[in-house]
Amino acid sequence: MIGIRTGAVDPPRFRRVVSLGLPAAWGAAAVTYKLVCPLARQDTLEARLITSAVFLAVGSGLVLHARGALLRELRQLREVAGAAQNVLLRPLPPRVDGLTVAAARISATRGASVGGDLYEVAATEHGVRVVMGDARGHGLTALATAAAVLGSFREAAHEEAELPHVLRRLERALGRHLRERSRAEHPAYGGVVADSPPAEEFVTVLLMEIGPDGGMTALNCGHPWPYRLSGCAEPVAEGEPLPPLGPFPLPAELPVTRLGPLLVGEALVLHTDGMEDARDAAGRFFPLQTALTEAVRAAPNSPRAVIHAVYDRLRRHTGRLPADDAALLVLRNDRRRVPPQQGETVCRESTMT
Repeated sequence: MIGIRTGAVDPPRFRRVVSLGLPAAWGAAAVTYKLVCPLARQDTLEARLITSAVFLAVGSGLVLHARGALLRELRQLREVAGAAQNVLLRPLPPRVDGLTVAAARISATRGASVGGDLYEVAATEHGVRVVMGDARGHGLTALATAAAVLGSFREAAHEEAELPHVLRRLERALGRHLRERSRAEHPAYGGVVADSPPAEEFVTVLLMEIGPDGGMTALNCGHPWPYRLSGCAEPVAEGEPLPPLGPFPLPAELPVTRLGPLLVGEALVLHTDGMEDARDAAGRFFPLQTALTEAVRAAPNSPRAVIHAVYDRLRRHTGRLPADDAALLVLRNDRRRVPPQQGETVCRESTMT
């Protein structure tokens, strides 16, 4: 089949021609003025002022043109980075095996939506498996680390029957990623030394499983424990978690923590430490537990409503972007709807300052 070229101009090619042609035109105008115009060769004050004004206009035009080109390139890079983040953290389905799901994140990178927070919910034959994690730092480096862990979880969650085996798969995937980064950044391979070497990288991970009866088990590697929403917000577990993935190998024994059942109508809130570590101008931490309790009382356990209410309060609390990426994941047990019963839950809110 023979292609026929029309008179239409290829937009990218046209923009490249304009990008190269405008500076050349400005430069040609300045040189032409200097060589041809008699006024440019006069030594009077008026002539000097006019010449200076001409060259100032040429210089300003070149600066504005360069600034516009840089802004366009930055906008394209942000679009590419945002698209990569959206592919990594693909939108979660609204319902997974009877659980209503909602998630959101805020990036600490100004003007971009790129960060190291990761989350996923998968319905498997072993139960609903959930991962929430936080790769050290933010930006493209953290995004690549999060991609290695999240890609491994999406396979292991279905293939491994035991939760500890899933965690070991994540550890091996992260180890491979860090070794590859180390080789790529080594001077012998022509790499540039990174601000955060692979030896300093780590990922906090909370790995959970919710069974058909609502029973919850978890493995925690340096991540904040989740909250249960049932009239108020309460931590589902306390205790010392395992070390984050990366710096040290996992111990030989991986005891699974049992968190009790997620009853019908109750919700579970997983989050990254960027939520509780966010501070206001006076240095006070964000009261996440209080914000969750107020949100669930305003719109009982609606995952999307809870997320919107918490992020609105977070923005008012900080008045700016948080210092770290902040992600929130809410799952509500809707496997059998029953009307809420008054007086079922006694709130024990911690004192927040």
